[in-house]
Amino acid sequence: MKKNLKSKFQRRQYMLSRDFEIYYYSDSHMENVDSHMHDYYEFYFFLEGNVSILVEDKSYPLKAGDVVVIPPGIHHKAVIHSWKLPYSRFVFWISTDYFTRLRNTSADYAYFIDYARKKGEYVFHNNMVEFTAIQSKIFRLIEEIHSEHFGRDTKISICISDLLLHLNRTVYEKNHPRRKKEDKNLEESIIQYIDEHLEQDLSLEHLAGKFFVSKYYIAHMFKENIGVSIHQYITKKRLAACQNAILSNISISQSYLMFGFKDYSSFFRAFKKEYGISPKEFRDMQIGQKKRKLQEGDF
Repeated sequence: MKKNLKSKFQRRQYMLSRDFEIYYYSDSHMENVDSHMHDYYEFYFFLEGNVSILVEDKSYPLKAGDVVVIPPGIHHKAVIHSWKLPYSRFVFWISTDYFTRLRNTSADYAYFIDYARKKGEYVFHNNMVEFTAIQSKIFRLIEEIHSEHFGRDTKISICISDLLLHLNRTVYEKNHPRRKKEDKNLEESIIQYIDEHLEQDLSLEHLAGKFFVSKYYIAHMFKENIGVSIHQYITKKRLAACQNAILSNISISQSYLMFGFKDYSSFFRAFKKEYGISPKEFRDMQIGQKKRKLQEGDF
């Protein structure tokens, strides 16, 4: 552990900062803190000790690696059962305004919080491999806060986003354990549907409704299993189909309309980005190659 990053425990249960505060505590003795609630979000990362946490009258014995999330207005308190072990933990506070700004950029930041509120489950268990990954992100954030590096404030916001997204992903994946065979079948079905309907609406909303799964799940599955976003995959498929149409002497204007591009400018930009040449340059190059082959055959 990095002892120089530890904080002296204080009983204060309100924020001084406008956006966030984070503390690394390790105590061998302290007075109990009475049950209380906050008007901000608290993330509590348990490291060591003989401790349970009481949340809304339900007691949770804590194990190393547990993460506790406490939304605003939820009564809670830590109960220390003995001092044979130090009581070590990270405590991370985020204001409602700061969290709302994050949530407005992406709903992915809110999955963890929303799940805890809806299910009334506030404690999430992690094995030590999982918690080591979380802990490394916490230390990176604390170290940046204590640094004087160029771009410090920007890096701090990146570290916070990285930590929160990692927590949300961890909880999401625990609640949606991957079923490989079903995932594979779903992936193959979506790919087949895309291949057969390139000219139609292939938005995430449409695919989610067609296959009765969430947009997030489809997007996550494609990125993880195929290595590109579903939007990139569809664009590549449509461009390849347009190429084949152009090679079959279908006009460029007909080709892009046949395979789901709504206007020429978006088709042109995508084609140039993918292949490094314009659609007209591609067509002319193919015509030139055909002429050369015919000439070589006549000779």
